Amino acid sequence: MDIERFSFAAASPPLSVIVAAKLAEISLPIDTSLPSDSAPTFLFSTGLKLHGACVLLRYIGRVASIPNFYGKNALESGQIDEWLEYAPVFSSGSAFENACKYVDEYLERRTFLVGHSLSVADIAIWSSLAGAGQRWESLRKSKKYVNLVRWFNSILTEHGEALNEITATYVGKRGLGKPATKSKDHQVTMDNMKNVNGDVFEKAKAGSRPSVEVDLPDAEIGKVRLRFAPEPSGYLHIGHSKAALLNKYFAERYQGQIIVRFDDTNPAKESNEFVDNLLKDIDTLGIKYETITYTSDYFAELMEMAEKLIREGKAYVDDTPREQMQKERMDGIESKCRNNSVEENLKLWREMIAGTERGLQCCVRGKLDMQDLNKSLRDPVYYRCNPMPHHRIGSKYKVYPTYDFACPYVDAREGITHALRSSEYHDRNAQYYRIQEDMGMRKVNIYEFSRLNMVYTLLSKRKLLWFVQNGQVDGWDDARFPTVQGIVRRGLKIEALIQFIVEQGGSKNLNLMEWDKLWTINKKIIDPVCPRHTAVIAEKRVLLTLTDGPEMPFVRIIPRHKKYEDAGEKATTYTNRIWIDHADAVSISAGEEVTLMDWGNAIVKEIEKDQEGNVTRLSGVLHLEGSVKTTKLKLTWLPEIDELVNLTLVDFDYLITKKKLEEGEDFLDVLNPCTKKETAAYGDSNMRNLKRGEILQLERKGYFRCDVPFLRPSKPIVLFAIPDGRQQTNLK
Repeated sequence: MDIERFSFAAASPPLSVIVAAKLAEISLPIDTSLPSDSAPTFLFSTGLKLHGACVLLRYIGRVASIPNFYGKNALESGQIDEWLEYAPVFSSGSAFENACKYVDEYLERRTFLVGHSLSVADIAIWSSLAGAGQRWESLRKSKKYVNLVRWFNSILTEHGEALNEITATYVGKRGLGKPATKSKDHQVTMDNMKNVNGDVFEKAKAGSRPSVEVDLPDAEIGKVRLRFAPEPSGYLHIGHSKAALLNKYFAERYQGQIIVRFDDTNPAKESNEFVDNLLKDIDTLGIKYETITYTSDYFAELMEMAEKLIREGKAYVDDTPREQMQKERMDGIESKCRNNSVEENLKLWREMIAGTERGLQCCVRGKLDMQDLNKSLRDPVYYRCNPMPHHRIGSKYKVYPTYDFACPYVDAREGITHALRSSEYHDRNAQYYRIQEDMGMRKVNIYEFSRLNMVYTLLSKRKLLWFVQNGQVDGWDDARFPTVQGIVRRGLKIEALIQFIVEQGGSKNLNLMEWDKLWTINKKIIDPVCPRHTAVIAEKRVLLTLTDGPEMPFVRIIPRHKKYEDAGEKATTYTNRIWIDHADAVSISAGEEVTLMDWGNAIVKEIEKDQEGNVTRLSGVLHLEGSVKTTKLKLTWLPEIDELVNLTLVDFDYLITKKKLEEGEDFLDVLNPCTKKETAAYGDSNMRNLKRGEILQLERKGYFRCDVPFLRPSKPIVLFAIPDGRQQTNLK
């Protein structure tokens, strides 16, 4: 089957596809006239099409005469697929060096990425680096990533003439040495963005210079209508927040509208609790919407549409068992029910509506194209039976539409101009358009963006639900969860989340992001304003007696933050007996001068230890005239008074031990056995006034969020540790 035309946008040539085809000696008649937001496309002489760089690479890998170009077995093909999905990470500015480091370590003892010969995996990663232009060339010369450079150069040496010709054409005039620049018509910098969340977004803009790659296609000022459509089967998580904020950004940028629509087509998973909390999360993100709708508002219309398609021969009722149906779709085998008469289909459709035993065996499928290379077009399911009551409308219906059937209908019905969808749905875009066409509905533009993935993080609501149902977490707002409520409870400011999302812009490149980056942004926001307090760990705390200290305790009023007046003041009591951390006590030598923070210097004269050698008591004298610049140890301390408060300091770790869960890998196999650690401590008396949600810094211990404020002396104040962007170690 000959490729009649290879089409792509001139501003964003798919370098990896061009390189792979060149090395495989596949002729590609090139057409660069596609719109900037279009996926690269192969048009075959038969009229069939393939879309998307990864899909085209897989095709080339299969048909090329190069040995093992797409792997020698199913396992290697799967490994190649992983690398094809990973390659776009290099296009994300903030992730570029992390990606280089990852591949460099991977190549330490390997010649090729997969197996023992060149594959399209190597082509994809090599092209991502070559396409990075000067950024990669600088690293290539620095010898920072020796394994990566060795591998890159070996491919260039082997295929230098062809590769230099391609990179000179599509990357820059000097081949690998100079990056190409995109047309201004196809790039919108964040400097042109309008306010997405008031002052919060303006602050986010000021701290970064990301870019959104393209405008919304065919968007007109004042006429854009968007929807954020979560399924009420869980709480909003950090991945959803990217979609929500991008919808808000585009709605405001084009002076359009955004609605919230609950995609409530699966009563087995959905509840009013989730609806209420999703609305709470949307409000937390600062998203203002025009109205709230539900897919269930259109159930009657959707049933009429399904029946209309059955009557027109564009859909049929199928009773093929699910597993067999899945296999037939994969193999392109038509169902035995595909050519049933309209009368037979309508008879079974009514059995489904009634929820009879016969009806429960059936589903409605669209009659699209069982031979299409895009498997999403192979007669997808439109309707299925479900006898469970719906959280909004009870037991009125026994049949429910699938998302793939309902979404294109409701989008068009509600006047949506642009449907924002993550790139994981890319292969289903053709299905979306085909269903709208069969329905006779107005076409809705699809705008793709990359799904946000975080290291060591599960974003599947099904998997998160397992943790909730099995008591592994306290609920959907658990501080270990990636839900908006969870990360806010952990101590993340929404300003930080917005800046984090904004820095990625509307990129379509796959993102596997580090949490450290998000928490670093958060620290920059909280550190200048959060008050300072003092705590001493309860276990093995040590009493330091100052023999010349004040006989009668006295109080000073000092700022809660020395550089931020609005943080207020606190009362500090000074006595001749003070508590210090055991970890500090064991670091002190007899005769050593130390600094007592917010007081002055002291000289430790005597150190008492028990039979095991643990420090149990210290004594010394004040030396307030001493210089704090000359002391090695700066100690936090608390007075020995009854007004100290009990604290529980809580630290958290990731729920899983692996950065990225592989396809088919069970998350239960990588559960982290220890994800929460509680430490008893004492805090200064001013902490009685902390409010739930207040963020503070414990001197020399880090940042914390008050989860449970002071209620009574016997009940500890609970403080959640807030990561500061530095790599965490496992809890012990």
